[in-house]
Amino acid sequence: MASQKKRIVYQEFGSTDRSSATERATRDLPPNQQDLRVQTSRKGRKGKTVTIVSGFECKPETLATLLKKLKTQCGTGGTVKDNTLELQGEHPQKLVELLTKMGYKAKKSGG
Repeated sequence: MASQKKRIVYQEFGSTDRSSATERATRDLPPNQQDLRVQTSRKGRKGKTVTIVSGFECKPETLATLLKKLKTQCGTGGTVKDNTLELQGEHPQKLVELLTKMGYKAKKSGG
């Protein structure tokens, strides 16, 4: 009896191993085809200002390398959340200039 395999009788949400067929494909557009929005926000951050860059359609690895470049140019910290970049501080104008130099179509959004 020790040599019996565990047999799955019923499973509600597919198999437990994640195959590449079930993962969503992410579009990796070139920079000149991406429309980005740069805005500042304080909501939910205890009064601290962050600059949010949204509208990316690229792989997470591309976002991570772009974030590193922008953080060094602005001299600040930041993170990637849900295909958006969040940089600490108020840097909307500088980020728009940097992103347009890199070939992205970026606009300042909001107040």
